[in-house]
Amino acid sequence: MMVGFDTLYGDAIQSLYQALCEAQLHRAEADSGHGSSHVLNPGAHHVASGEIDAPGDFNRRIAPKQPIDREHQSGLNRGTVSIIDLSERYIARIVADVKLVRRMKIAVDCGNGVAGAFAEALFSRLGCEIVPLFCEVDGHFPNHHPDPADPHNLDDLIKVLRESDCEIGLAFDGDGDRLGVVTKTGSIIWPDRQLMLFARDVLSRHPGAEVIYDVKCSRHVGKVIEAAGGKATMYKTGHSLIKVKLKETGAPLAGEMSGHVFFKERWYGFDDGLYAAARLLEILSREPAWLDAAQTMNGPSVLLESLPNSPSTPELKLSCAEGENFSIVQALQAGAYFKQASQVITIDGVRAEYEDGFGLARASNTTPVVVIRFEADDAAALARIKADFRKAFEAVKPGLALPF
Repeated sequence: MMVGFDTLYGDAIQSLYQALCEAQLHRAEADSGHGSSHVLNPGAHHVASGEIDAPGDFNRRIAPKQPIDREHQSGLNRGTVSIIDLSERYIARIVADVKLVRRMKIAVDCGNGVAGAFAEALFSRLGCEIVPLFCEVDGHFPNHHPDPADPHNLDDLIKVLRESDCEIGLAFDGDGDRLGVVTKTGSIIWPDRQLMLFARDVLSRHPGAEVIYDVKCSRHVGKVIEAAGGKATMYKTGHSLIKVKLKETGAPLAGEMSGHVFFKERWYGFDDGLYAAARLLEILSREPAWLDAAQTMNGPSVLLESLPNSPSTPELKLSCAEGENFSIVQALQAGAYFKQASQVITIDGVRAEYEDGFGLARASNTTPVVVIRFEADDAAALARIKADFRKAFEAVKPGLALPF
């Protein structure tokens, strides 16, 4: 189901979210249910969507959006609308599942997105003391755009963490399905590093299980999964694609660099930023166990900042004409030569693996850009891998204004 809004107001978001979740929360046998208000672009048209998990190829299940035929609307046979508040049911479900070992003080930035309708009540019930930022739902987003993937949108949260005794900062996107995390030092823990922590936790209960991650993630993700006794599976980017793969494989966990995390263990296999945050707090509340009381406030930051990390670029974007991004990437897949690469993965674009890093070029499915990302053990290796990719791009389409 998809409904468009020219102007999005808090009551409309909350009511629609609850309505779309009703079928799944009400029926114990359902696999999952998810309703959200997708914030596609700053200042753009907002879309509320709901999904009910179903098997098979998701492309076959997407119907074109159709305008309402007002000429055939009837004023007779009108239906009725019943509004049922599912907030308590949703929060109670999470609180029954997630248990914090100790009380934590956290800062929460909802960016005036839909997560603000639930965040304070949820985290309070989990036993947290909360410093809220922008938790009033307002589709005009008067403070900053609710996208934790953009570091600038985390400035307010970082400031609060540095100036207060909060242990950790949580940020959510507009529809509440992505999670951002900031430590006391102001370090951003990107979603692929979050996934490493989640994988270790899940695999401690499910040794040998499969964990899925997308091609944009750090190469450390696969290593951490395997070191924890799991099977690491790299897959295509796209939360719909990841969800299908999750269902096909029976994996208990999956995640994307974009911030979508999918828990099948103890949850329903869809991307819920609030639930992911609760699971993160559960882990942080009990680790690291060696810290004494005086160090407890910094403990979560110590743990998160100890996760494997390497020099890397953010997502770089090569702007293209409509459709050109796909032809460029197809040309790279067909004929590009990466001289020093040990392996070239083509499940989604081109990901060239090196002994000391990787480079990625893939066509975005939503905008006419080629998404590019690099990671390496050090600055010299990063520069060398970039140079290898410049040669590859030049070979398939000379004269491109590369963003690196």
